Amino acid sequence: MKLGQLEIKKTAALAPMAGVADTAFRLICKEYGAAYVVGELVSAKGMTYHSKNSAKLLEITGLERPMAVQLFGGEPETMAEAAEMSLKNDPDVIDINMGCPAPKVTATGAGSSLMRDLPRASRIIEAVRGAVPSRIPVTVKFRKGWDSNSVNAVEFARMAEQSGAAAVTIHGRTREQMYAPSADWEIIRKVKEAVSIPVIGNGDVDSPQAAAEMYRQTGADLVMVGRGALGRPWLFAQIWTYLTDGSILPDPPLEERMAVMMRHIRLAAELKGEYTALRESRKHIAWYLKGVKGAAKFRNASGGVSTIAEAEALALAVIEENRFEP
Repeated sequence: MKLGQLEIKKTAALAPMAGVADTAFRLICKEYGAAYVVGELVSAKGMTYHSKNSAKLLEITGLERPMAVQLFGGEPETMAEAAEMSLKNDPDVIDINMGCPAPKVTATGAGSSLMRDLPRASRIIEAVRGAVPSRIPVTVKFRKGWDSNSVNAVEFARMAEQSGAAAVTIHGRTREQMYAPSADWEIIRKVKEAVSIPVIGNGDVDSPQAAAEMYRQTGADLVMVGRGALGRPWLFAQIWTYLTDGSILPDPPLEERMAVMMRHIRLAAELKGEYTALRESRKHIAWYLKGVKGAAKFRNASGGVSTIAEAEALALAVIEENRFEP
C-alpha cells in the first residue's frame, strides 16, 4: 500500500489501542511482521499544555517504523498545534482519531463524536494537514457511524478525502456498538468504493483466514488487527504466511509463548521501569494465558505480579501445570 512516499506491505497493521499498544507491544508485533503500527491515543490538549505523559506517548523508536502517531481533539487550532509539536519525533504518519467511543473522549467533542459534526471534522483535518510538511501523510480513523440511525461512514470518508486525508481507516461498528456485535465489513467495502485514497479495514480480524476474507470482501488496501493480537503477537506472522502461500502457521508451543511473554515484560521494564511496567503488564499476562490449563487460577495470580522474578515464577508454574497437556 502506498501512503504518501511510504510503501507498506499488504499484510496487517497493528491498531492503536490506548493503554495496550505501547512501545514494548508495538516492537514485539513488529518482530512478528506487523507491516505498520499506530501509536497510542494522545490528547492534543495535553500536548499543548506540555504534558510529559502525552509527549512520552509520541516517542518513536527506529524499529517501529513505519509508524503513525495518533492525536485526538475537538478544536482545529489545538490539533494543528499538537501536530506541529509531534514533528520533533519525526513521525512517518499523523493519524487523527475520530472513532474512539470512550465517553471521556466523546464528551470533549473528540473521537467518534466528530462523526456527528462533519464541518468541524473537516476543519480539523484541514488544520492538521496545513500544520505539517506535505511529505507526512495525514490519515483519519473513524467508525461506521454514531449509532444505527446515523450510519454515515461513506459521507465521512468522502469529506476526509476532500479535506486532505491521505488515507482512512474504518472500524466496522458504530460508536453505540462499541466493540460488539460483529463488525460490518460491508460498510468497509462501500467506503473503499466511494473514495480514491487508500482504505484500511478494522474489526474482527483475529485469524489469518479472517484477514484474507476481509481483503476479499472489502477490497481494502490494508487490514488492521486490534484485540485479535492481544496475547498473540505471532498472529502477524501467521497472517503474512497465509497471505503469501496459503499455509497456516500453528500457534507457538506453550514454552515459546511464555518466553515471548517474558520478553515483552522485560522490554516494557527497560522502557518504563520495573514498577510501572509490571503493573501495566498484568493485563497482557492474562491475555497470554488464554486457553491454558488452569488459566483462571493463573490470571488471578497475575493480578498480584509486581516484579520480573514473580512473572518468571508464574510462567514456570504455567508450563509445569500444562506439561502433560496435548
